Amino acid sequence: MSSRPIKIATRGSALALAQANTVLAKCRKVCPDLAFELNIIKTTGDKLQTASMSRVDATLPRGLFTKELEIALLDGSADFAVHSLKDLPTELPDGLILAGVAGERADVRDVWIYRAEGGPARGFPPRLDLKNFPAGISFATSSTRRKAQILAARPDFKAMEIRGNVPTRLQKLASQAEMDATILAVAGLGRLGVTLNREGALEGELAPAGLRAVMLDLDTMLPCVGQGAIGLEARAGDERVGKVCHALNHEETLQSVLAERSFLRAMGGGCQSPVGAHASVENGQLRLRAISFLTEPPRRADAAGAVSDAAALGEKIAAQLRA
Repeated sequence: MSSRPIKIATRGSALALAQANTVLAKCRKVCPDLAFELNIIKTTGDKLQTASMSRVDATLPRGLFTKELEIALLDGSADFAVHSLKDLPTELPDGLILAGVAGERADVRDVWIYRAEGGPARGFPPRLDLKNFPAGISFATSSTRRKAQILAARPDFKAMEIRGNVPTRLQKLASQAEMDATILAVAGLGRLGVTLNREGALEGELAPAGLRAVMLDLDTMLPCVGQGAIGLEARAGDERVGKVCHALNHEETLQSVLAERSFLRAMGGGCQSPVGAHASVENGQLRLRAISFLTEPPRRADAAGAVSDAAALGEKIAAQLRA
């Protein structure tokens, strides 16, 4: 077996590095006889800090957060890449595959984050449900999926754009009075060490003081395809790396995200499409729930199938929503 270190490609954001270091630690645990090292790569998405992520058109290239990592895989300067799976396009370049997911999926839910009362800007009481916020408040998101679902629940709210990584978005909410709330993934916050205490306050080194949050249940907010899962992308036919990815893989999570990705592919969209989906293994079957705002009114679907037929289940749900 080759003694050459296996190079793990990752973006350089705080969240990407947290995920990559988690994967690195797991690699060293399950494959102690192999050497591993990180290869940190800046992507197009990292450079486009002023572009609107809600603009799904020809001016915004596909694979914003993955293209440069995939180039590294194809030219051999990296052996596998670690992605927030929600960022990985459903169509991969020739020669690359989704080789697995790094462990069990984290919490898939989104969280509604807002300022607490008592600061210089407007704030709100603790443990406040979405339905109890006053009319006309402004929330910031770059996600068409999140925007559509929040406005479906509260059409009186006002949406505004936001860019930046997780710590930047938290700082913007804490400091910009025109912004009353934002929405982030629970999984991403957790990987950065940001948690919610019993009062709903955000805690952690990266959490500004005075922010509170409330979990959004799946009936209110279905997640982005792949949310909470860490994807491992590798070269097809690379047996050495394939064995590592297989050792890291969590099969139920993999089949769940394969169903979601099949659904998104069949819907003809990418990670910024106004659709949400969540699959999970329940009582030995794979259940997939989905929502689409591509039509008016929005449409929902819910079906189950064999775990081994993940792709077919995704296509079935997409057909129902597109009919």
